[in-house]
Amino acid sequence: MLEHVPHWLGGLLRNIRAGHEKLVIVQPGIAQTDARIDLSSPAFANGARLPDRFTADGAGISPPLIWTDPPERTVSLALIVEDPDAPAGRPLVHAIVWNMPARERRLAEGAISRDGEGEADERDVGRNSFWSEGWLPPDPPTGHGSHDYVFQLFALSATPSLGPNPGRTALVEALHGHVLSAGLLVGTYSRGEKADLSPSVPEPSGGSVSLA
Repeated sequence: MLEHVPHWLGGLLRNIRAGHEKLVIVQPGIAQTDARIDLSSPAFANGARLPDRFTADGAGISPPLIWTDPPERTVSLALIVEDPDAPAGRPLVHAIVWNMPARERRLAEGAISRDGEGEADERDVGRNSFWSEGWLPPDPPTGHGSHDYVFQLFALSATPSLGPNPGRTALVEALHGHVLSAGLLVGTYSRGEKADLSPSVPEPSGGSVSLA
């Protein structure tokens, strides 16, 4: 959809961004612990450009993810993927996966997809910012510069009942007081400019996003 935005218009919107300080993981009362999960992907390095196949310029499927063991008291895991560089009032939600089993250590490529009212093991894919289930492929405006796509994984001490297909607001409310540890992974994507394939993560606007 946004690939059709003219380059000149994307350039004018370049400084209009939601802001990294609005990511779920840095909101008060969410990740209040130094415990960290090592979240990564076999498809791209932290801070590196997402391969086209995971974006609106390719197959548009979700990337594979892997992570280390969460704390022993973990009851379930939750994932949200946000774009804090979207020209909007708050980050654009690209995926929500809720109530993953504590024993889970990976999400396969293409696993974040429409699942109706959830899977047999009670995990559920929630709503993205376009009010649909599944992975919303990165689709930044041409000329708007590089966008960060921030994968945020939470190990939870409880699993509140959210009903099927929860959205961002319901997820944020449910996370409060239940996060035992968290993980962070950043992929980037842009259109209409030279691709930066380096694995370094730029300093977020509004302060550093850190779990250390």
